[in-house]
Amino acid sequence: MCQKGYGRLDDLDHIEHRGTHTEAAPEKVSARAKERGLRQLGTLGSGNHFVEVQEVVEVFDRAKAATLGLHEGQITIMIHSGSRGLGHQVCTDSLKEMAQVVAVEHFDLPDRQLACAPLSSVPGQDYLGAMQAAANFGLANRQMMTNWVRRAFEGLFRAGELRRGLDLIYDVSHNMAQIETHQTASGPRRLCVHRKGATRAFGPGHADLPTDYREIGQPVMIPGDMGTASYVLVGTATAMSESWGSTCHGAGRALSRKAAAKRMTGRALHAELEAKGVIVEAGHVRDLSEEAPYAYKDVRRVVDVCERVGLSTKVARLKPLGVLKG
Repeated sequence: MCQKGYGRLDDLDHIEHRGTHTEAAPEKVSARAKERGLRQLGTLGSGNHFVEVQEVVEVFDRAKAATLGLHEGQITIMIHSGSRGLGHQVCTDSLKEMAQVVAVEHFDLPDRQLACAPLSSVPGQDYLGAMQAAANFGLANRQMMTNWVRRAFEGLFRAGELRRGLDLIYDVSHNMAQIETHQTASGPRRLCVHRKGATRAFGPGHADLPTDYREIGQPVMIPGDMGTASYVLVGTATAMSESWGSTCHGAGRALSRKAAAKRMTGRALHAELEAKGVIVEAGHVRDLSEEAPYAYKDVRRVVDVCERVGLSTKVARLKPLGVLKG
C-alpha cells in the first residue's frame, strides 16, 4: 500500500501485526469473495461503520495520553470499518462447508444459525486461512480510507499532512479469531482466541506491541454512538491473565435495528443530532435510525465496568463533531 502511495511507512509500526496476518491463505478465498472485494476496497460500508471527526474532551491519564499523542482540545478522526463484502462472503462460503461437518459429526448446537468445525480439520483450517486473508483486506481497506482522510484534510486546510498531524495511533482488527500464546494453569499454551464483540487489549511489555507503546499497553479504540462519545483505552496485565488479552469492542446494542428504526425516522434523528452540534452525512438517511444513540447501551458504563474489573484502562474521551455513515 505504501509503495503505491496509499500510506506512510511509519504507519506500519502502529498497525496490528504490522499490517499483515502472515497465516492468511488467499487461495482459500472464493472468486466471488474476491470479486466483491475488488469493488469495495477503500469504502466505508453501512451498519455501524463510520468515519468520525472527534474532539478530545477529557484525558484520564496524561502520561499515557502523551505517549499516544493525545491532549485535550485536539481534533481526531476515528475510522470504524472492516473487510466489507469480501469478509461477508468468506463467512457465507465457510458456513456452507461447516454445516456439512455439523451434520456428519452430529454436533449439538444451541442455535440453527451456528456452525462449527474442528480447528484441526480441513474446513477449520480453510476457514482460519480465509478469515485471516479477509482481515488483511480489512487492514488494507482502512489504510486506503486513512489515506483519503489525510488527502481531504490536506485539501481543506491547504497544508501537507505532516503539518496537520494526522498520525496513526493504532489500527486493530476485531470480531475474529487469532492464534496466540497465553499463560494457562498448565503453563504457556498456543490457543485460538475468538473475540466476538471484543478486541485485543494486550498489556504492557507484550512483545507484539510497538516499541513506543510497550510500557503502557496496547491502544484500544472503543467506538460509541453518533451522539455520545468514544474512548481510547489501553490494555492491562490483568487482561492478559483474565481474558487472554481482551476487552470490549463497544457498548453493544440495546435495541435491534428493526426496533430502533421504529422509534424515530432517520430524518428526525439527523435533525436531532445537528441540533446537538453533531454534523451527520449518510449515504441513506432513512437508515440512520438503525444506528441511533438510543439503540446502544451506555458506552460510558461499559467502559467503566471494563476498567473496574481491570481489563483496560481509560486514557481519553472523544466527543463526536461530525459523522460520516456509509
